[in-house]
Amino acid sequence: MKTGFNLLLWTTHVTSEHFPLLESLKTAGYDGVEIPLFEGTSEHFLSVGEAIRQAGLACTSVTVLPDEAHNAISPDPESRQGAVDHLTWAIECSEALGSEVLCGPFHQPLAVFSGEGPSEEELAFGIEVHQKAADRAAQSNLTLALEPLNRFECYVLNTMVATRDYVQRVDRPNFGALYDSFHANIEEQDPIGCIALAGGVIKHVHISENDRGTPGMGHIDFEATMKMLRTTGYDGWLTIEAFGKSLPALAAATKVWREFFPSEEEVYTVGLETMKATWAAAE
Repeated sequence: MKTGFNLLLWTTHVTSEHFPLLESLKTAGYDGVEIPLFEGTSEHFLSVGEAIRQAGLACTSVTVLPDEAHNAISPDPESRQGAVDHLTWAIECSEALGSEVLCGPFHQPLAVFSGEGPSEEELAFGIEVHQKAADRAAQSNLTLALEPLNRFECYVLNTMVATRDYVQRVDRPNFGALYDSFHANIEEQDPIGCIALAGGVIKHVHISENDRGTPGMGHIDFEATMKMLRTTGYDGWLTIEAFGKSLPALAAATKVWREFFPSEEEVYTVGLETMKATWAAAE
């Protein structure tokens, strides 16, 4: 098991001004960080990757499909090609970082709805896009982990079983699913049992409290979560994802209107303690 922290708590674009955070997270005891890929060039992320290594950390990365011009499930071939192009860019940036896993809800743009569930045609379009992306990622020895979101943020993939079935259809060894405790708490009838149902395809895990605040300060049963992950044989990244009010655009997107923690330091220190303690207790 490796512990990580998603830098979206502080920024959507990591630059040199954020490098001191790397030292803080290393000192706290983390194994790595998760870098948001929403803008920038692979050349920029070469320098970020070097700073991460100098801090003694490893990394993963996260991206989204930004808009309809980059939509993996669109009936428009140009939009689907836009999704391929965006994922190729994110893969190249991940390669520059030295990322082990590129994760995120990169199956559709966020907060776009059709009024129905996904059609078979939409799923088939997405599968073709993700097969191309996975083949490109394999050249960089990179794993892709697709994240289902709750029904208020997307409609294509909401549950772990639906994501498992989708991953199996993509049928690439470096393409899997992400389990996120926040979304599972909303969407799954059994937020713990769904891990067993999808255990064979889970490639990455986001540890997120029910209110997006400090893990261990809400009602998510992390000990049961860790026990089920261990039962399925998962031994990869456990990466904390928490959101605050400091970034107005991200706060609006994640519907964060109030404070969920007294300080960012509490999130990464208490959160790490929670992950390590519950992982050990689940042995």
